[in-house]
Amino acid sequence: MRCRPEMMRLYAVTDRAWTKKKSLIEQVEEAICGGKKKSLIEQVEEAICGGATCIQLREKNLDEEAFLREAIEMQKLCETYQVPLIINDHVEIAKQCKAAGVHLGQKDMEAGRARGILGPKMILGVSARTVEQAVQAERAGADYLGVGAVFQTSTKTDAKEISHAILKEICESVNIPVVAIGGIGKQNIEALAGSGIAGVALVSVVFAAEDIEQECRGLLKQIERISGTIKTNRKNRVR
Repeated sequence: MRCRPEMMRLYAVTDRAWTKKKSLIEQVEEAICGGKKKSLIEQVEEAICGGATCIQLREKNLDEEAFLREAIEMQKLCETYQVPLIINDHVEIAKQCKAAGVHLGQKDMEAGRARGILGPKMILGVSARTVEQAVQAERAGADYLGVGAVFQTSTKTDAKEISHAILKEICESVNIPVVAIGGIGKQNIEALAGSGIAGVALVSVVFAAEDIEQECRGLLKQIERISGTIKTNRKNRVR
């Protein structure tokens, strides 16, 4: 599988802040015991049913064994709905759980090396903040770029905001889809119109929502207005 622009429209990135920072296994155990907090799997399923076209599993504090267990369960869900799962940072975990691909930051494994490990079929996403980084990533084998922060964000406090002029310049400099990330919500998403992005990466605006499915439906309509996308329709849950 390689990356098509329509796969990047509503790119949902998981955030453990909205599941009390518990692992997926702990969340499932809590649910069995009568807990009311939604598990990460339940949250992601709601996002997919609302139109999320890609899921990124992001875990910064789990050990590799726990991360792999979680990734395997998440991959089962995404495979059921035929939505690509991207693993953040961990190339080997992406391969082991048979995810669609992996996303790497500028401080992670070099893109060319990652492509060599992943082979030609898996998706490789790379973060970029400059035209130089974007062009270099494409040459090294990246299938899409994550560019930002396009607005101030509380998810990554160390992320510096980039101008929309630079975002547009990056989009015009590469032949692969560009996904905008950072501080994006209903109130500012349409300010990205005309930039050339394929889609947006969303974190808290999705997973902090009271009704995740309905929130995603509304967000997808906004994204379609600015990117001219093919509509996604997943009305019924599979499970």
